Amino acid sequence: MRKLLILGVAALAITACKGQTVETTETVVTTETNIAVVDQNAEIDAWFEAAFNDSVQRSPMMLAQIGIKMRMDEWDDPSREGALKDIAYYKAGLTDLRSNFDRDQLDASHQLSYDLMERFLTNQIESDKWWDYGYPFNQMFGAQSQIPTFMKNQHRIDNVDDAKAYIARLNGVKEFLGTAIENSQTSADMGIMPPKFVYDHVIRDTQNVIKGAPFEKSETLNVFFEDFQEKVEKLDIGNIQREALIAQATDALLTSVGPTYEALIATMKEQKVKTNTDDGAWKLPNGAEYYAYRLNRMTTTDMTATEIHDLGLSEVARIHGEMRDIMKKVGFEGDLQAFFEDLRVNPKFYYEDSDAGRDAYLAEATNMIDTMKGKLDDYFITKPKAGLDVRKVEAFREKSAGKAFYNRPALDGSRPGIYYANLYKITDMPKYQMEALAYHEGIPGHHMQFALTQEMDIPKFQRFGSATAHTEGWGLYSEYLPKEMGFYQDPYSDFGRLAMELWRAARLVVDTGLHDKKWTRQEAIDYLVTNTPNAENDCLKAIERYIVMPGQATAYKIGMIKILDLREMAKSKLGDKFDIREYHEVILGAGPVPLDVLEQRVNNWVASK
Repeated sequence: MRKLLILGVAALAITACKGQTVETTETVVTTETNIAVVDQNAEIDAWFEAAFNDSVQRSPMMLAQIGIKMRMDEWDDPSREGALKDIAYYKAGLTDLRSNFDRDQLDASHQLSYDLMERFLTNQIESDKWWDYGYPFNQMFGAQSQIPTFMKNQHRIDNVDDAKAYIARLNGVKEFLGTAIENSQTSADMGIMPPKFVYDHVIRDTQNVIKGAPFEKSETLNVFFEDFQEKVEKLDIGNIQREALIAQATDALLTSVGPTYEALIATMKEQKVKTNTDDGAWKLPNGAEYYAYRLNRMTTTDMTATEIHDLGLSEVARIHGEMRDIMKKVGFEGDLQAFFEDLRVNPKFYYEDSDAGRDAYLAEATNMIDTMKGKLDDYFITKPKAGLDVRKVEAFREKSAGKAFYNRPALDGSRPGIYYANLYKITDMPKYQMEALAYHEGIPGHHMQFALTQEMDIPKFQRFGSATAHTEGWGLYSEYLPKEMGFYQDPYSDFGRLAMELWRAARLVVDTGLHDKKWTRQEAIDYLVTNTPNAENDCLKAIERYIVMPGQATAYKIGMIKILDLREMAKSKLGDKFDIREYHEVILGAGPVPLDVLEQRVNNWVASK
C-alpha cells in the first residue's frame, strides 16, 4: 500500500505546520491540537491517493478505462493465483488502514472516507468465498465479449507504440482468455454452471467475434481487424510502417485470438452437455447462502428474499393503479392487459425497423438529453463538465447485450460518457419509454452521477467506487424527478415512465422468484409478460440477465425507494428550509455509498439546517 510514500507526504505536512509562530501557552495547545487533526486528514488523503494509484496500476484494464496510458500491452490477471494475491493485498491494506489512522482524529468527511475504505476492503476479502460462483462466461459480461469491447472502446492508438501495444494485447488473448476458460472448467467441476440456454448465447457470441477477415474469406472485416485498421489509418506514418503493423495484427489474430476463441467454443459445447435447465442460484452448492450474500451486497440492506418479494408484489399493484388512471386519460377502452398488448403491437409506438429508424431514435434521444440540460440549474448546484454521447450498441454484441447502459468518461477527458441504446430489435425500444430511458442512462441519471463523481474533490477510490443500490436507485429516481420538473407532457410518455418503474418493481418479484422460490425461467418470463407492457423478447432477455446476475436487479427499486423516503423525511423536518438542489448535492456528493451511509449523510444535513 506504499506506506513509505504516504509517510513521506505526511512528514512534509507536519514540517510545514511546525513552522508557525505561537506566543502563548493557550495558543500552543490549540495549534498543536489543530496540527494533529490536519496531519491526520492530510496523511490519510495521501494514503488514499497512494492506495488508489497502487490499486489501479495493478490493473492494466482499469488504467485504460480511466484514460491512463500505462501497461497498454497487458491484460489483467484472471487466475485464481491472481485473486489470492489480491486478497492478500486487501488484507494488508485493511491492517495498514486500521493501524496507522485514528478515526476519531479525522474530520467528518475523512471519517466517511475511512468508513467506506474499511467497508470496501472488508467486502473484497469476504467475497473471496464466492470466487468460483460468477459464471465466467455468460451473455451479459463474459470474457468472450469483454475482450473486443475493451479493445474497441478503451484501447487508444495515438502513436506507433500504442499500435504495438494493441498487437501485444491480441497476442495476450491466448493467456487471458485461456485462463478464463480454465476458471470456467474449475467451476463446472464444482457443479457451478449456468443453465443450458446461457451456453447457446455464449457460443453464438464467440462465433461472432471471430467472423470476417482475416479469419475467413470475406469482404467484411473482423471486429478486431476493422478497429485496428481504422485506428492505425489515422496515424501520421508511412504506408510501409502501417502495412507492417497490420501484418503483425493479422498474425496475432490468426495465431492467438482465433485458436483461443475456438477452444472456448469447444469447452462451452462440452459443458452444455453436462449442465441442466435449473435456473436459480438455489441449485448451486450452498445456493441459499450465496443468494442471501448477493442480496445483501446488491441492496446494502438486510432485507430477506421474502421481504423483497412481498415489496415487489405491493409496488406492482400500486403502479398498475396509476397506469389505469393514464389509460382512462387517453380514452383506451379495455382492461390493463389489453392496453399492454396495444402498446406492444401498435406500430405508432415504434421507429421504423431500418437504419433510418435507428438514426432517428438516436437523434431524438440526444435531443431529449440536450433539452434536459437546459433545466438542470433549478434542481442541481453542481453539474458535470464531461460530455455525453448517445450511441447504438455495436453489432457484434447487440443480440445479447442489455437494453441500454452507460459507460463513464475517461478521467483525463479524452473520452466522453456514453449512453448505449440497443437497437438490434427496434420493437424492444418503444417511443413511449424513450424519455425515461434517456434520463436514466444520461442526464440527470448515470452521466450526471458518474461524471460528476469523477470530477469531485474526494478520494479517487470514492470517485470510482460502486454501491449498486445507490447507483441504480439514483438512475430510477432520475426517471421520476423529470416529472416534477415538467417533463413527460405526453401521457403515453408518462405511462412509459411508469412502465420503467413497474419493470423495476417486477424485478423484485422475479429475481427472488427465480433464485429463492425456484421459479423456472418460463414462469419468470410469463410473470413479466403478464404484468408489464414490455415486449416478450424484452422480458426473455431480462429474465436471462437476472439468472446470471443473482440479486443485482433488486437494487434499483430498493435504492429509489430509499432516496425518495429520505427526501420526504427531510422535507417533513425542514419545511421551508428544504432545498432540492442541496438535497441532490448530499445524495451525490460522496460518490456511490451504501444506503445506510446515505441515510446518515441526509440525517447530518438535516441536523445542520
